[in-house]
Amino acid sequence: MAVSKSVLEEFTKGLWSENPVIKALLGLCPTLAVTNSALNGLSMGLATTFVLISSSTIVSIIKRVVPAQVRIPTFIVIIAGFVTVADIFLKAQFPPISKSLGPYVPLIVVNCLILGRSEIFASKHSVGMSIIDALGMGVGFSGTLVVLGSIREILGSGSLFNFKFLAESLFTPWVVMVLPAGAFLTLGFLIGMINFISSRKGSKGRAQP
Repeated sequence: MAVSKSVLEEFTKGLWSENPVIKALLGLCPTLAVTNSALNGLSMGLATTFVLISSSTIVSIIKRVVPAQVRIPTFIVIIAGFVTVADIFLKAQFPPISKSLGPYVPLIVVNCLILGRSEIFASKHSVGMSIIDALGMGVGFSGTLVVLGSIREILGSGSLFNFKFLAESLFTPWVVMVLPAGAFLTLGFLIGMINFISSRKGSKGRAQP
């Protein structure tokens, strides 16, 4: 029971208490750049999650044989290898998505979230726990990008996952939402809302006897 609880805690921390975007403010470059649509947000989130899980697994496996002096360069090479796999896969199987995401897929290699989890968690824990941690962080990251992309796409284009459901005669798109300024506004609103909810929960917890 204790083991199951520990696994659940490691997974869920990335969804809320240690959400990489909302709480830790990591990976903001792709978060702000590609979330002009829900599909782009989901695609970037899945690509990042693949690299995060794969690199964390390898780092955890080889952590005892990598000299401390070359630890970080080794992690970066591992991450770059999986980023290359993700980039080639998207170009081969989903050319429109790859073109839409542009250079931000190769730039996953410098995402602080991935290197940070490799250094802070995967290099110090078992393979199983490293996978759970990476999966939780990946789902939290992907979920945040999808929420941001959905809000911006609905308000900026009147569609969701490229499905048009708001007629232009009934709804005037907010052009700002598909521009970089819309990303900052939406992310700021989302962070403020999450912090407000967290503070309310904390206040209720302290008020209980």
